[in-house]
Amino acid sequence: MVGSLRPLPPPSGTDRGAIPLPRRPLNPDAPRPPGPPPHGPEAVRHWYENELGWATVPASAGFPVRLIVGRDFDVLEVAAEAGRAGLRHLAPGSPVAVQGDRMRLLVAVGGAEELPGLLEWLEWGGLPLDLTATGEGGLMDAPPPPGAGPWTTAHCPDDLQGAAVWMRPPEPGCEVEASLPAMPALGGGGDAPDLVRLVDTVATWCHRSRLRR
Repeated sequence: MVGSLRPLPPPSGTDRGAIPLPRRPLNPDAPRPPGPPPHGPEAVRHWYENELGWATVPASAGFPVRLIVGRDFDVLEVAAEAGRAGLRHLAPGSPVAVQGDRMRLLVAVGGAEELPGLLEWLEWGGLPLDLTATGEGGLMDAPPPPGAGPWTTAHCPDDLQGAAVWMRPPEPGCEVEASLPAMPALGGGGDAPDLVRLVDTVATWCHRSRLRR
């Protein structure tokens, strides 16, 4: 018919003149592909190294980011029950971490080396106590920074059970090291919590727990 329009052939994938199909309108409520975790291993390392100045070891298969012990702090590790008894001897800013049924009390550098002699002096040296210390050369699992949530498979290559968390997190901008329990200064003075009182208290609770078994 004169003046009539011929129908367009259907688009072909090999036809350069094919008209592309219209895009579907974006749905603002549609789930988006997951991005990198906001608190992944590198973000965690950045927080510890830049906010606190603490040295770290990168995450690896089966392990989260870990903190290097003995440079900025040592660690006393006890059962959570004994650790709770010792909290009253800590300063408000003294960091405390929990992992499973274990509590980790951060103490001043050198505290781990002092522990055996201190237990002897307190007359706990001859008894088996569930109390250990980690100092220079040791590592501690890094709990997620405050507000980061627990470790998940998105944060670490392997699924970790009983990941470490902060019970009392360290506060950036504060003198964390000054709040850590330390041996009393000669002649008195000093504002740091007393390591002797802390060790004596947790050792007492460790012994009580052992007697109840």
